[in-house]
Amino acid sequence: MKKGLVLVLVLCVISGFVFAGGATETKAESTKASVSYEVTAPITIEWWHALEQQYWPLVDEIVNGFNTSQDKVTVEAKYIGNYATVNETLVAAQAAGTGLPGLVVANTPYVAEYGKSGLCEDLNPYIKATGYDIDDFGEGMITASSFEGQQVSLPFLISTQVMYYNKDMADAEGIVIPSKISDMDAFMKSASKIAADGSTERWATVFPGWDQWYFEPLFLNSGVKIVNADRVSTDLDGKVSQDLTKTIQKWVNSGYTYWASGTSASSNMRQNFIDGKTFSVIHTSSLYNTYVKLCKDFEVGMAWLPGAATKKSEIGGCVLLIPAKNDQETKNASWQFLQYMIGKDVNMKWADGTGYIPTRNSVLNTQEGLDFLSRKPAFKCVFDNLDEINPRIQHPGWNQLATIWKSYLDQLMIEGGDVSAQLPLMAEEINEVLSDSL
Repeated sequence: MKKGLVLVLVLCVISGFVFAGGATETKAESTKASVSYEVTAPITIEWWHALEQQYWPLVDEIVNGFNTSQDKVTVEAKYIGNYATVNETLVAAQAAGTGLPGLVVANTPYVAEYGKSGLCEDLNPYIKATGYDIDDFGEGMITASSFEGQQVSLPFLISTQVMYYNKDMADAEGIVIPSKISDMDAFMKSASKIAADGSTERWATVFPGWDQWYFEPLFLNSGVKIVNADRVSTDLDGKVSQDLTKTIQKWVNSGYTYWASGTSASSNMRQNFIDGKTFSVIHTSSLYNTYVKLCKDFEVGMAWLPGAATKKSEIGGCVLLIPAKNDQETKNASWQFLQYMIGKDVNMKWADGTGYIPTRNSVLNTQEGLDFLSRKPAFKCVFDNLDEINPRIQHPGWNQLATIWKSYLDQLMIEGGDVSAQLPLMAEEINEVLSDSL
């Protein structure tokens, strides 16, 4: 009964309201009314992805499964790097007009930027022409993958922010991951170990400074408006943001935590957790399998991030899109592969083989969905809070905002500095970016 109730919650939350896209024919649909979306001749396309090496056997299995399922399209999977590297490579290829992949992943914050620039093919005509059941995704996922009414991408691998912790340490020492940010100070002191000379023997947790997505919920749940309602200004220099930034800086200076930044920040953080040098880490739920596999000496726990007035998190992971500059034959082949990649059966393979959340309502509302939760009980903290997972902030200037924010926090946390003096300067830069990008 409990499992069934959990999955009903999952279904309700991810489903949201019924998606009404495609009810009104868009200009693009009208223009493409006579276009054929069939693959008529053999063709080879590339799929650019950001899945790390531990996922490559699964990538090969799924891509090979598609290639052998039909005789027209051959897909070559190509690892480009992390999401930022994929973005840089894609934008460069788009500008050059050559070397574009047939299909490519994109981290969800890039959707608005790509949609505004016209980089993505509008998938609405393809969905309509082929009768694709887009209603099988929930409103939140559709919102995160669309731009101004155009379905410029579709949900692929979806995750959210969580805190992994050493459950053996927690049980032995009676440490509990706090549910409130206001209790984090006590947690930092109890979960860290500081030597007599002031050096850190064990951090309480680690802040992933290489991606603002990981610490963003702490600010949002504290009431900070990262992008104000006017869409041209930020509240990141406000009192609440300054107070929270000062608190994190204090934790860093006290040796309770460290700010992970740089090219090897993620792997170093993981290794510190494996070696017992940090009690917990903030990371993506998609890496659950990886942490369990690597942490052979202790049980890995998973907890929801501490909240404040709210306890919201954000959709993470990636979408799949088709570059608009490709010829129609390539687009047709890519659309066929895209449908396979997010199909019901393959969706469950991705969820099982990674730590990503099942995205299809028709998958969740099955015995397979129940079995998923029984195989990965740690995901209960995610399923119990699915109604708190929200679409990312969508703004054409978002990626520039994030880069500026990370740069300033890197300096404040690693090199030191006056938060009250630096954040207003940061806000000036961000406000200019927000205004110019609309």
